[in-house]
Amino acid sequence: MTSDWLLVKPKEVHSCLTRDGVRLDADVYCPEGDGPWPVLLMRQPYGREIASTVVYAHPTWYAAQGYIVVIQDVRGRGTSGGDFKLFAHEVNDGYDTVQWAAQLPNSNGQVGMYGFSYQGMTQLYAAQAKPSALKVLAPAMVGYDLYQDWAYENGALRLQAGLGWAIQLAAETARLRGDDLAFNALRSASRNLPLNGAVTAEPDVLRQYAADSFWHDWVAHPQDDDYWQGLKPNLADVDLPMLHVGGWFDPYLTGDIRLFKEMVRGSAHLQHLWVGPWTHLPWSRKVGEMDFGLGALNPIDKLQVQWFDYCLKGKGRLDHGLTEHGPVHLFEMGSNCWRCFDAWPSGGKVRQYQLQSTGLAGMREDDGQLVLSEVAVLPDVAIGDVLVHDPWRPVPALGGHGSWPGGSCDRTALDGRSDILTYTTSRLEGDLAVAGEVTVALTVETAAASYDICAVLSVVQPDGRVFNLTQGYRRVAEPGDVPVTVPLQPTCFRLRAGQALRLSLSGACFPAYPVNSGTAAEINHGVPTMEHQVITLAIHQGPETVLVLPLG
Repeated sequence: MTSDWLLVKPKEVHSCLTRDGVRLDADVYCPEGDGPWPVLLMRQPYGREIASTVVYAHPTWYAAQGYIVVIQDVRGRGTSGGDFKLFAHEVNDGYDTVQWAAQLPNSNGQVGMYGFSYQGMTQLYAAQAKPSALKVLAPAMVGYDLYQDWAYENGALRLQAGLGWAIQLAAETARLRGDDLAFNALRSASRNLPLNGAVTAEPDVLRQYAADSFWHDWVAHPQDDDYWQGLKPNLADVDLPMLHVGGWFDPYLTGDIRLFKEMVRGSAHLQHLWVGPWTHLPWSRKVGEMDFGLGALNPIDKLQVQWFDYCLKGKGRLDHGLTEHGPVHLFEMGSNCWRCFDAWPSGGKVRQYQLQSTGLAGMREDDGQLVLSEVAVLPDVAIGDVLVHDPWRPVPALGGHGSWPGGSCDRTALDGRSDILTYTTSRLEGDLAVAGEVTVALTVETAAASYDICAVLSVVQPDGRVFNLTQGYRRVAEPGDVPVTVPLQPTCFRLRAGQALRLSLSGACFPAYPVNSGTAAEINHGVPTMEHQVITLAIHQGPETVLVLPLG
């Protein structure tokens, strides 16, 4: 990163006119002097004054590094004209904006884009249109495949994250329309998520005050159908250098990794990935109840300036070992340091643990065990654990990537519930390093037409406290005696001697995901809560019931 800081002119408001005549407003921050300067563009729906400062430095900081910074309100948000419809106009509007920004006074005609979440997706939609001025992207925390990476997780609706976001966007729509009644009702709902209606996923406040919300479509499309395919950015013919950023406790991490892998397979340009121990926001060292140390402090602002200097100015080099040690940087929880990889870790060595107990894994924390498969001895008589899910008192969400607040939290007391099965290793005698995608393979027997499985992987400290590292969730609609695989959120961690590893299994994680009704209804989210059933699951033990860890 350059050390030559520049003075920045007072912010100016500039407007872009789209091809269909809609005015899009932007705040423009320029360095003092004549330039010419490259342009950094962010397009967002929350009011451009915020400028994603919940995770990034203020635009004046970026302008001081020698860039024209453009923060634009997307169509129908802030002071921009037109009607807002989730992602509907971002391809054409993104193209028009990039080409317009390239022609701003003192611009050198080259544009890079940055931003996270929605602001990350607007980069991908703009890239889809292939504007000639767009040279580089820095997408962070993007649900690239809207169905698999954003709205649903293995068939289960991401209720808390999605509903909260829908209410926020609906409230902003009401504010822009000057509808005090709707705004205040929605604002109140955002402070106390409305989960107590007849149908949990369809609160009255959204039906009454936001009939045009995208949320109604999301709930109505529980399968990966044409609706979702039409929303996914089409990057088949796009080849741009990209700096990908994710967080171990961010709900959209699978989207970051999916995008990175796809671009690496077909790109002739640099593709770099950084994943920190962060939730969606903020990106700091304290995540949930865990302090990951100085190494977890947000490095992305300085890194992005290096990235843009390299790609837009042709100067400097990519430090932090990116060029010398590989394009993948993963924060290893436990050692609390960054590790470099030549590629996303996959296809390497694995360690398998079998789940064993005397049938009391839900009653005693010392009963369920994780035993290395190579030394596991199966009992003469098949033993399993029975898990009873009561919809009246579902297992609550605590931290992780699907709930708010997220992160690593002390779940010692939660694991004491009898509707959570726990399986724990003996105290480790040496380091256990894990990097990549964790899976749990189970054989589940039930009479219920559908059920959910929540799998949480945690570290057990020498003093007995338990902190979650990663987790996964899956909705299953196969009654009987069937194999079930639950993929957990990708992760990277290191356990030390004296610590232990624990797997916790339950039938709910509410309100991160809706409670499963146990019925055969395809749209399980729309079943009235009074029709929800008690669900009994038998988890069989055997060589096929295993936790699979990718060794790092």
